[in-house]
Amino acid sequence: MTAKRAVDMAGGLLLLLVLAPLIAGTALSVTLSGSGAVLRRRTVAGLEGLPFTMLTFRTRSPLAALPLLLHVVAGRMSLVGPCPLTPAHRECTGEGRRRLSVRPGLTGPWQISGRSDLPWEERELLDLHYVDHHWLGMDLLILARTLPAVRRRRAARFA
Repeated sequence: MTAKRAVDMAGGLLLLLVLAPLIAGTALSVTLSGSGAVLRRRTVAGLEGLPFTMLTFRTRSPLAALPLLLHVVAGRMSLVGPCPLTPAHRECTGEGRRRLSVRPGLTGPWQISGRSDLPWEERELLDLHYVDHHWLGMDLLILARTLPAVRRRRAARFA
């Protein structure tokens, strides 16, 4: 097991344990909203391009991503990595195919750099730079910057 995988496993399990009440509350809230299924399913390209079904809550809030922790613990995703994309996405072909040499991430450079404000080309460059230069210290820095980045975006929407 690599150090990155060990951090993913320990971090994913710890977050699942600490966030269990929030996960249960979000599932209950989505259920009570009557909007259908609690989980949204989407096929994405994993490590080496192997497809898997990614689960998220059927909500537009950042809480939608909480079920992704299950994929981190199972080894289909990493805490930090390139943005998960569908197998047919243009960024999973050609030169962009090298992004599939690492697991997609719950967060990554795209998340802390203004995800929704970035043009596709810039996000692709951030993902490829991560693939080519990632190391455990970079992952820890990205993890430390993720929560403040999510909070800033949420605060900006409510301003």
